[in-house]
Amino acid sequence: MHASVMERPSCLSRSSKMNSYITNALSDFFFKYETPRQVLVRNRRVGVVCRLIQLGVLAYIIGWVFIYEKGYQSTDTAVSSVFTKMKGVGYTNVDGEERVWDMVDYVFPVQGDSSFVVMTNYIITKGQKMGKCPELTEPRYLCNSDSDCERGIIERTGHGHMTGKCVGNTTKTCEVVAWCPVEDDHTIPDPALLMSAENYTLFIKNSVTFPAYGVKRSNLVEGIGNQYIKSCVYDPTTSPLCPIFRLGDLVQLSGFNFSTIAKVGGAIGIVIDWTCNLDYDQSECKPVYTFHGLYGNPNETDTARASVGYNFRYAKHYMEDKQEKRTLLKVFGIRFDIIVRSVARKFDIIPTLTAIGSGVGIFGVATVVCDLILLYLLPKREFYNNMKFKVTETVEQLFSLKRLNETGRPLVFYLQCDNLRLGINTFIYYIPDVYAGPQVSANIILQHKEPLDVFSSEK
Repeated sequence: MHASVMERPSCLSRSSKMNSYITNALSDFFFKYETPRQVLVRNRRVGVVCRLIQLGVLAYIIGWVFIYEKGYQSTDTAVSSVFTKMKGVGYTNVDGEERVWDMVDYVFPVQGDSSFVVMTNYIITKGQKMGKCPELTEPRYLCNSDSDCERGIIERTGHGHMTGKCVGNTTKTCEVVAWCPVEDDHTIPDPALLMSAENYTLFIKNSVTFPAYGVKRSNLVEGIGNQYIKSCVYDPTTSPLCPIFRLGDLVQLSGFNFSTIAKVGGAIGIVIDWTCNLDYDQSECKPVYTFHGLYGNPNETDTARASVGYNFRYAKHYMEDKQEKRTLLKVFGIRFDIIVRSVARKFDIIPTLTAIGSGVGIFGVATVVCDLILLYLLPKREFYNNMKFKVTETVEQLFSLKRLNETGRPLVFYLQCDNLRLGINTFIYYIPDVYAGPQVSANIILQHKEPLDVFSSEK
């Protein structure tokens, strides 16, 4: 009973100390501010290096991040749609047979897609019907007897199914089941049969929507009306916004020669570039057209190269005397791929703050470089190291002396910094961070209240 009564003050004391500790911790957390210590170094070389690095970082932030990359703006890409329409009429006269070709005949596909082919040359094989006929008179198909033609074999580059017979009068070849007569495409018409395609015109209608900003634009921008479209033809200098293009001009602007590409075919890319700054009026958001040769070197001189140009086969089937027949065309043409490239920019506070914050962080590079120079390269690196890094010590390490006066009263320490004099009733550990006055030189004075007994130690 007596023991429990005696322990109660101790418990209350510990509880009071805990409450005081928590209160002090919360007070320090909310009402105290800590800032890093800075050391001013008067060194011209290091100062110049620091300012040059900071100047370079500043130029990078202003010139590259903000001016060139538009780091203060957010971006959005467009949802786009492309419609095309060809106009023009071609004329051919092959072996006395005259024919007129319109857009239904020379455009594949005819639906007006963003990727299409315009026929400029062809090899035609008329009146083909299913039956048995000899292969072409090429070395790989030649034979002397039926044993040279294995029945049931289909050659990868052949035209049909071998019957196992060797047929022919003077030059014998293997017989095949195929569309007869088989196609002979070794001789490509030169010049191209549809050179008139150079004067065909292409109309492009393109619409884009930037969903993030709710902006919709068309390549038929302000000022382009029905009367203008009826008379304009695209020119990069005089009519850069006209949506009607002459095929000969497209080929020339892409770097090709029309007569060369018309013979064997090729591919051309039309790029519609929507790069818009929506901080200005929407009417300033206009398309820019560029043209690129995607396939086929216009300066190619090696005629032995494989698969030069662009071609495909197309057949028109019909019935004659109750028998199915077809007209086969090997089409050489120019493939056009219309590519829409878009990006819209508009001011946004979030990327602006992000760019500024990252730029401020890069300024720390100057501090790192200068610290490396000070601490590892300069002759006085030991001095700078001592100035930059403060190693703390305990009072016991600073003083090994404990003195009492004759009456047993505790000694009093005084901290004197120039004209500053502080008296306390316990030991004091002098830390320069406490006093940041000019020319701090501290003497730690150990004395009695009376009489004065001084102990002096230079820090």
